[in-house]
Amino acid sequence: MAHIALAHSPLAPGRSPAQIRVRESGAASDRTVVFLHSGWGYEIYPFDRAASALAARYRVVAPDRSGYGGSGAIRSLPSDFHQSAAVETVAVLDALALQSPILWGHSDGAIIALLVALTSPGRAGGLVVEATHLWKRKPASRAFFDKAIANPDALGDGTVAALERDHGDRWREVIGMHALAWQRIGDEAASATDDFYGGRLPDVSVPVLVVHGARDPRTEPGELEALTAALCGRSNVRTDVLVLPNGGHSPHSERQHAETVAAAGAAFCDTMSAMPAQESQR
Repeated sequence: MAHIALAHSPLAPGRSPAQIRVRESGAASDRTVVFLHSGWGYEIYPFDRAASALAARYRVVAPDRSGYGGSGAIRSLPSDFHQSAAVETVAVLDALALQSPILWGHSDGAIIALLVALTSPGRAGGLVVEATHLWKRKPASRAFFDKAIANPDALGDGTVAALERDHGDRWREVIGMHALAWQRIGDEAASATDDFYGGRLPDVSVPVLVVHGARDPRTEPGELEALTAALCGRSNVRTDVLVLPNGGHSPHSERQHAETVAAAGAAFCDTMSAMPAQESQR
């Protein structure tokens, strides 16, 4: 693991430079996959199986966003933190001289991957979006966020141990700031179907693999169907969809599904790498 210094990140206002920890593994290759972690960080839902499936052919990179893991601490997440994180992610790609890597995002990381594709066309060669979110309001998750704020120690020994490995003594602050941000996102949403992309998902111009657990507790009724309809309705741009009937919020790290997801993700990445650049970035 190494650290890079960003001159500025909107996720860490007032910090210059912003220190970002980056995990690297895999081959010495110009083909790169960048993993973008969820709102609780990398270690709680590690990408180990997926990284192993890619390691022989790809450079594998996994940055910690500002506020997480070994990156610089922050005090809070604003309600527009996904947009700020997309800006930071592009800055990380610049710092690592990554021209058009495949972005594999999970949960919050998947929102960020889609926003990178929308706001910085050409910077991603393809997207794997896992357990992503479309709608800002999450009424079925409100109690979950309330409990995370009120009593994070009740999350369970295994969960707490993983959070401590990732964030050290700051893990409660990480969980709290994330839950508060999601509460604000829901409160500020203009309607029940106000989405993170301003209705622009059909403008994503690179191929996408959607990975989702049908039993994901963070997904609202109808949300997955609306998400896939928006992406599958794109003209002449490939969208693949893998829905795991018994999958939960993190299929890539769930024992029952990790191998299937790793194989599907690796096959998608291989297809993207074999495509001419102009075809994969229409």
